[in-house]
Amino acid sequence: MCGVAGAIGCITPEVIGAVHRMNDAQIHRGPDDQGCWRSGESVGDAGAAFAFRRLSIIDLTADGHQPMIDPETGNVIVFNGEIYNYQELRRELAHTGVVFKSRSDTEVILKSYAKWGAAAINRLRGMFAFALWDAHERRVLLARDRLGIKPLYLCNLKQPNGKRTLLFASELRSLLASGLIDRKLGRTGLSTYMWNGFVVGPQTIVEAIELLPAGTLALVDPNGGSYCLERYWQVPTASHAADADDSVECLRHELTRAIRQHLISDVPLGVFLSGGVDSSAIAALAVRVAGSNIRTFNISFNEAQYDESRYASAVANSLGTDHVEVKLNQGLFSDRLDDALASIDQPTFDAINTYFISRAVREAGITVALAGTGGDELFGGYRSFVDVPRAARWSRRLSFMPEPALRFLAAQVCRVKFGAGQAVPSQTRWGKLGDAIAAGGRIVDAYQTSYGLFTSDFIDQIMTAGSNGHTHYGLTPARSQELAELATCDGDLAAVSALELSCYVGERLLRDTDAASMAVSLEARVPLLDHQVVEAAASLDPQRRFQPLGEKAVLRELALDRLNPALFNRPKSGFVLPIDRWCREQLRDQVAQTLGDTQQCAAAGLNAKTVGRLWQAFQAGAPGIYWSRIWAIFALLWWCRRHGVSL
Repeated sequence: MCGVAGAIGCITPEVIGAVHRMNDAQIHRGPDDQGCWRSGESVGDAGAAFAFRRLSIIDLTADGHQPMIDPETGNVIVFNGEIYNYQELRRELAHTGVVFKSRSDTEVILKSYAKWGAAAINRLRGMFAFALWDAHERRVLLARDRLGIKPLYLCNLKQPNGKRTLLFASELRSLLASGLIDRKLGRTGLSTYMWNGFVVGPQTIVEAIELLPAGTLALVDPNGGSYCLERYWQVPTASHAADADDSVECLRHELTRAIRQHLISDVPLGVFLSGGVDSSAIAALAVRVAGSNIRTFNISFNEAQYDESRYASAVANSLGTDHVEVKLNQGLFSDRLDDALASIDQPTFDAINTYFISRAVREAGITVALAGTGGDELFGGYRSFVDVPRAARWSRRLSFMPEPALRFLAAQVCRVKFGAGQAVPSQTRWGKLGDAIAAGGRIVDAYQTSYGLFTSDFIDQIMTAGSNGHTHYGLTPARSQELAELATCDGDLAAVSALELSCYVGERLLRDTDAASMAVSLEARVPLLDHQVVEAAASLDPQRRFQPLGEKAVLRELALDRLNPALFNRPKSGFVLPIDRWCREQLRDQVAQTLGDTQQCAAAGLNAKTVGRLWQAFQAGAPGIYWSRIWAIFALLWWCRRHGVSL
């Protein structure tokens, strides 16, 4: 796990300096080593410059140094991530006469590209974002892994001499550190944030910066810095095999292989263990593959309604792991809040929970940690698998009515439910009724409504005139259409799963996990999101894969069959911090001061009076005004102020 940065196009001394600044800004991603390289053209000519920060995981020797050059081809790579099947690829290439000088997966990518060209990407099993200079073709290949576990940000600059240069980096903040980018808030990115609580790619919160989509490669021509995108993988839709038993055995095989590969490390490794089905499945499979030499970690709270440490301890005892419980209270959270917020690469109402568990694991001497991310999305663990299809069906039945009439009807229902005169109407469930029934049966719109932080009416009130970009249900038209095509699956449950993987996982969980874990130089691995595990899950018959909804029965069968089922027979609860209570107590003054900063609100495109009404409604315990609504605004204002980004 590392940090990459670079420039492609017109390489001037100013650009070289910018690349160095970008690399310095990513030292937390790779404190063990660094390196720089540039193609051999004269100053100002078209070429490339690469920089790298290393967190040593595989092959800790200097042989793993990057940028890595292939002496036979002259190709050069900077690579962030892990290729889990690199040993298999290495053996395959060695049989054809390829000679290796290191034990690193980085060299395997270089040699694979020399052998198979860009098609080598289809052979890679892992998480990755890399830039590869093709010395013969004199162009750069940029690539990102299939699920989007590793990010890669891009900015196409026009230089004073009229020539163009494409900058890239592992973090958006690194691009800002270049000193060459206007820190202007992107209106479209802001609009997606206000709906979702995170920015939906490829837009970002900064107008000039974009995110390379997951499962996509880009071929960049240094002469002009132009590039074309090619999607090489998409989240699979349902495609169940003829033999259900064979499908389950295929999933069992891929799960076991993924765990075995994800356990490969030359540094200490642990497992995040909340005590739920997903993280317990990872821990159980890890023990099955590697024996009892597994360390597990869990965060506990004083607030009993949030504390699941007893469940994690019970699972750890059953598995025989070396279990560590870390206590987090209001005081410690408050003391380290600025560090947690500073770890966020783009504004998000989430991520700080991952920061705190990552920090605890890193302080315990662990460099690599496995997480259970993806189980709910793959196997129907969320309420969305019930609520979204139901909402889509109801809105389809009512689609004969004009939208204004539907929204008026929904408003009357809410008045009956909550009474008139609410300072801020409910922003969840009944409050979202207008958006839900106006979805017209479109499952993407129903899905977006279920996850939206605010109703469309309230977003119009809280965003200032001119700050709201062109979005529909929190998505750009292009992204909405892309997801609609993805959701044309064999059944609503498969459609919701595809949306969960592409949106919630791809745009929020993975991005937040990368930033929060790398802030403390920890590599987080997500075996359930191995692309061949995802494909194997998609091949299951929907009944076998999803039913009974919420129980993830097939995952329990394959991973938790040796544990007492009673350990997991309880209502589902995600890993969240007691922020609702803490915002009303120790953090109240800090949150109030930030939300009450009228100048900062205006700079971030928000109506200060409406923000104030929202804060008052939250303090008063108004129905449907949850902590996430407050925290999303707080995180946005904090981030914009810290990084000097404004409209």
